[in-house]
Amino acid sequence: MATKQATKETGLFEAIQQFCQDKSLDKDLVYGVIRDSLLAAYRKKVGLEAETDDRCQVEFGSDNKNEIIISVLRDVVEGKTTNPLEISLEDAVKIDPKIEVGNQIRVFEKPQDLSRVLSSQAKQMVFQRLRDMEKELLYQEYKSKEGELTHGYFQRWKKDIMSIDLGKVEGIMLKKDQNPGEKYRQGDRPKAIISGVELRPREPMPVITLSRASGDFVKKLFEMEIPEVYDGIVEIRDVARIPSYRTKVVVTTSKSDVDPVGACVGMKGVRIQAIVRELGNERIDIVLHSDEPSVFIANAISPAKPVEVHVDRKRGDALVIVPDESLSLAIGINGSNVKLVSQLSGFKIDIKTVSQYNQELASPEAREKLDRLFNAQQEAMEESEDNYNQSGQEEEEEDSGYTPLSEIPGLTPRIVGLLEAGGIKNVETLLEFSQEELSKISGIGKTTAEQILRLLRESIEWVEEG
Repeated sequence: MATKQATKETGLFEAIQQFCQDKSLDKDLVYGVIRDSLLAAYRKKVGLEAETDDRCQVEFGSDNKNEIIISVLRDVVEGKTTNPLEISLEDAVKIDPKIEVGNQIRVFEKPQDLSRVLSSQAKQMVFQRLRDMEKELLYQEYKSKEGELTHGYFQRWKKDIMSIDLGKVEGIMLKKDQNPGEKYRQGDRPKAIISGVELRPREPMPVITLSRASGDFVKKLFEMEIPEVYDGIVEIRDVARIPSYRTKVVVTTSKSDVDPVGACVGMKGVRIQAIVRELGNERIDIVLHSDEPSVFIANAISPAKPVEVHVDRKRGDALVIVPDESLSLAIGINGSNVKLVSQLSGFKIDIKTVSQYNQELASPEAREKLDRLFNAQQEAMEESEDNYNQSGQEEEEEDSGYTPLSEIPGLTPRIVGLLEAGGIKNVETLLEFSQEELSKISGIGKTTAEQILRLLRESIEWVEEG
């Protein structure tokens, strides 16, 4: 019988060691949990206060710790007693024949010799404490990995939520974090980032939220596939994404000899194609960063190549003029391209074709509307005009023989201001400029230059006919 009991206890400790190994728990911490749980259950059974902890001990047998013993230091008293911290002399001499009244003696008991209620309570407390310990350790482990790339085995669907086995714990991917259209079968190993880790009272394990739909997921894929991004030579400034449709990644570098766009695309597109495949053939545009909004918007509107870009920093508006055949490229499927450009730049984007722009310039009302769009440039014109008015009597007399630009019908004050800021003060000087030379003036561009010269030709013809 003793041999059977010893074997049972030895098996208990082997099970504890195996449990610690499987759950990556510290063995001493687990023994501590068992000790505290047994003490709490024993105190509750015999009615001891917590302050008596120093008189109650749980010991693991010295022989390879193959037994558990509870001991209580009791006072030896005369006669029978019901106090759990006292023992009668009659019972005490059975343990130590030399004991006397007034002495203290430590009484040892094995948990299996106690009542079934005590064993059951201690067992429940041990399991609860171990579950809490495991939950906290897993939380700390995965919380430190928040934002990192991971992968696991697809397990099942629960309504619209994916369950993914990460090894020690399951992660979930909500519908908003999934790429639309992606389908998985049991055993597939999708990649994702750990977007959130939290403890919830009613959940036995930490709730680990995964994402494949965020811009951070794309950023981590770039770090994995492109050495220059991983090493920090190429910096990803921003990512805007509409999952399963299009992603725009803004890149820059401080190295003058490095092409950040080329580094991300790779030879014959081999680097970017690996990321495209991971995203289910989602379109990815690599955008070169610029501090100048008009240049940045022109870069970001890719794959369309704009003719001109005008921005109003104060109002946050931007007008992008594209060739007639590039309108659909500039807008994108369901407006995806222009939405992403607006998200990255912070400007409200208005896209017009060259034909639409020319047609609007033919209407005085439309010209006025376009003029209001660029009120910042209008203010610059007014400032330039004030400086001109204050330039002195001599300059006015010097220019008195020339025709002012405002005499050209259809030429708005904004355009007049831009021309004057570019050094063109009158019609006679404007006649000397070609379309190419005009387009180089800040704020004008090729399309506007063509319209200025058209209005000029119409004006000259009208004067000659008069």
